[in-house]
Amino acid sequence: MEPEVRGLEFSGRSESLEETRAWGRALGRTALAGDILLLHGALGAGKTELVRGLAQGVGSEAGVRSPTFNLVHRYDGGRLTLHHLDLYRVEHEEELVELGLDDALGIEGLAAVEWPDRLGEFLPHEFIWLELSLAPDGSRQARWRAQGRRPEEWLRAALDAISPSTSHGTGPETTAEKSS
Repeated sequence: MEPEVRGLEFSGRSESLEETRAWGRALGRTALAGDILLLHGALGAGKTELVRGLAQGVGSEAGVRSPTFNLVHRYDGGRLTLHHLDLYRVEHEEELVELGLDDALGIEGLAAVEWPDRLGEFLPHEFIWLELSLAPDGSRQARWRAQGRRPEEWLRAALDAISPSTSHGTGPETTAEKSS
């Protein structure tokens, strides 16, 4: 279930996995402790690639891998701790407590959550929601939405870092709107 998001919205397209990682690096460089990125998309859409860039952006040299079998990975060594959660195999909300979700979504570091539709009542109030989809030509379509004041600031800063010459975007495919 996709949450209703009221705030900034942007869309864009990545032509390569490197460009997808660059989006992650920009988010990582501009993230603050307590920021939460919710990643939605089918298997193979580029969520883990984006998290690889996120880890690079916070300065972690850890090798990010898909956390499908270990549902939570913690990456230290950067200016922020990165908590990478993959909720694909979570069937009941009670499992989220056992995973230590409270710690991962706390103020200690940055959290990236794959399959956030499984959060249920644990859905945070403020976050960036990023929906990735793989296009037939191999590019990735992205829809970014910020919920809350801090996530809006974070998204603006990240998009400016990605492409400072264009106002909030990665090229002509990018659109921006403010929802109320």
